Amino acid sequence: MHQPIEELVVFARFEEATGRIWNMVQKWRPLAQDTIGKQVIRSADSVGANLVEGDGRYSKADALHFFIIARGSARETCLWVKRAQKRHLLSEQEANELLQLLADGMRMLNNLITYRRTTSLKPNA
Repeated sequence: MHQPIEELVVFARFEEATGRIWNMVQKWRPLAQDTIGKQVIRSADSVGANLVEGDGRYSKADALHFFIIARGSARETCLWVKRAQKRHLLSEQEANELLQLLADGMRMLNNLITYRRTTSLKPNA
């Protein structure tokens, strides 16, 4: 039986990261919010959106396409988190915690991609 992606730990990791990012960016100055803030929020939100969209696709190829886009958005989010730390918008601890959450999520996402590539999707299975 198929378990919706929203119920999996991989989704929860990315949701936790995007929630933390949202809360942190709200405290930044307007210039930082308009530049790095909007980018990091968009990339973090994109991960979950693409996971859900991929999970809703019928074909394996379509699902994998969106999961791979999600992985790219997760990597982009890491870049913005590192940039935010370099510009003193995030402390080293905040950045490291976010990067660890994202790394855990990406590891799980890579496992999901591998699993989906090697198994056949059968309706009602």
